Amino acid sequence: MRLAVAAALAAIVIAPAPVASATAQSTHAAHSAEDFATLPGMSGAKLSPNGQRVATKVAIKGDTYLMILSLNGAKPSLVPSPEGDINWWKWVNDDWLVVGVGDRLQIHAIDEGYVTRALGVSADGKTVIPLLRQVHDLAQNADELIWTAHDGSPRILLSAQRSVLVDEAKFWPEVYEVDVSTGKYSVAVPARQGVYDWIADGSGMVRMGVRVTTSGEQEKILYRGPEGGRFHEFPGKDSSGQPAPYPSVILADGRAFTIADDQYGFSVLYEYDLKRMALGKAVEKSNGYDLGGYQVDDARTKLLGVYLDEERSTIRWTDPSMKALQAEINALAQGVNASIISTSRNQDRAIVLFSSPETPGAYFLYDRPTKKLTRMAYVNSAIKMETLNPVSMIRYKARDGLSIDAVLTLPKSGPKTNLPLIVMPHGGPFARDSLSWDWWTQFLADRGYAVVQPNYRGSSGYGTGFTAKGEGEWGLKMQDDLVDAISHLAKQGTIDPKRVCIVGASYGGYAAMRATQRDADHYRCAISYAGVSDLKRLSRSSYGQLFGAKSKAWIKRQAPDLSSVSPINTPQASKIPLLLVHGRKDRRVDVSHSRDLAKALTRAQRDVTYIEQPEADHFFSREADRLEFLKAMEAFLARHNPA
Repeated sequence: MRLAVAAALAAIVIAPAPVASATAQSTHAAHSAEDFATLPGMSGAKLSPNGQRVATKVAIKGDTYLMILSLNGAKPSLVPSPEGDINWWKWVNDDWLVVGVGDRLQIHAIDEGYVTRALGVSADGKTVIPLLRQVHDLAQNADELIWTAHDGSPRILLSAQRSVLVDEAKFWPEVYEVDVSTGKYSVAVPARQGVYDWIADGSGMVRMGVRVTTSGEQEKILYRGPEGGRFHEFPGKDSSGQPAPYPSVILADGRAFTIADDQYGFSVLYEYDLKRMALGKAVEKSNGYDLGGYQVDDARTKLLGVYLDEERSTIRWTDPSMKALQAEINALAQGVNASIISTSRNQDRAIVLFSSPETPGAYFLYDRPTKKLTRMAYVNSAIKMETLNPVSMIRYKARDGLSIDAVLTLPKSGPKTNLPLIVMPHGGPFARDSLSWDWWTQFLADRGYAVVQPNYRGSSGYGTGFTAKGEGEWGLKMQDDLVDAISHLAKQGTIDPKRVCIVGASYGGYAAMRATQRDADHYRCAISYAGVSDLKRLSRSSYGQLFGAKSKAWIKRQAPDLSSVSPINTPQASKIPLLLVHGRKDRRVDVSHSRDLAKALTRAQRDVTYIEQPEADHFFSREADRLEFLKAMEAFLARHNPA
């Protein structure tokens, strides 16, 4: 792995460079599938507190690795990759990081589960310490980071389970104080029956716990003051029987915040009154949308800003110094959006992403004292800052009158009417599409297709009422919302309703599978990547997990009859060609969902093409898997719905 560092240096270019303007080229030639399959040069970049190093995922020879880059000229270091996923990472101080990893492993005699752990990693990448490894009965979830020290010491608080059996006391997580540089630990708060969530304040005192029933329903809220001592219990439900809000962060000065619904059903940032154990005043909101979250500084001394998930995902800074930093960087952007990804402790250095929905963009290092921008890596080194196909947000009415937003991508070149269409439902389904760079849709538009991404009922971001409209509608009205996008675009003259295919991944893959059976009159073909074919199997996969009973109940609420809307049960109803692609190392949706459906469709003598990728995961972490998928999709569409 160390030999690959030289190759990484070719991909991560730390050299002065201007921010290229994202203006349209005079001519546009189609890019190759290889261009679109190119892995991001960087992702998830985080500056060390002193601004001297960057921890980031990088692309090296078609694979993704976690790398630590030095900004003072020292050689970069690759973090040795464990078998499984690197899910998150955070600087603890200037010399150490904590890294969360996960893999799908056997957790009891009858089933597998997703198992998480945490690692301590030195800033030079030479030392990796599995945390809590001395806890011999460490169980399924052992990477919940609830606090990091801000005094320069390498201390963190980790919440971890010690049993997968809900009837054992050790099933409920306890909190450990861990030194990530040595692996030494002590128990900060022992496990308590029913408490699944622990919350620490800015000083590292565990202040709150949330007690639930074995089915996952909120039951009590535990609280103690900053002086410590015993926890006091408060009701876990409000007067209407709904879960009572509780703070999700407690700052060092005692202020607390949480996100909860307002009277209109939209999530809003509230102050939380710890004396009354109740919501205080609303401090930030997004009109017509849910807030996407909030950000505080690493020391938990102040609120920095809130995330807006509107037509475009952005952050609204509330901290004056971050507002000023954003204004400086905005002045350097030329036709692109400037997003601050990470800053040093004193905000003298920042990593910034310059991009747009039509431009993959690049990551830059901004040095505030010198006002100097240095390019670190392109998001896509083949396309760079080129402007590709136009993207916009549209709105249409579903057949029952529900207003639905959708992202529409159109080919930059050629005709603008009567286009072939790809309907692309997002995964989740509690998620949404917004105006951002998307390599799938841009690839398809580059091939001459219009692409619509409906935020169908049940999607996130549009308030609790909109999300609730998806309950009981998996495979039913949620499918109607997709078909209604076709009708809308046909009325506008944008697309030819006789030339439509559906493409999706994860839940979107399920929607594509379901469309072959329920909505075949509206589509010529369907493509599913990592889709779910058996909702009962999906429900069973949550067995033994911390929220297993709650997850199982949630899945049951999504359809009145899981069997009737599971594509695996009615292969004979499939009426259009279906391409199934699935990774054997998918740890989110097991490969058996596609493998078994392919077998069932073959037995039923239906038109199915199945590609199983031996090394692929759920997230296209390998360039070879991206390329194989794009080429297979292109060939499949050329046969069944040519542009």
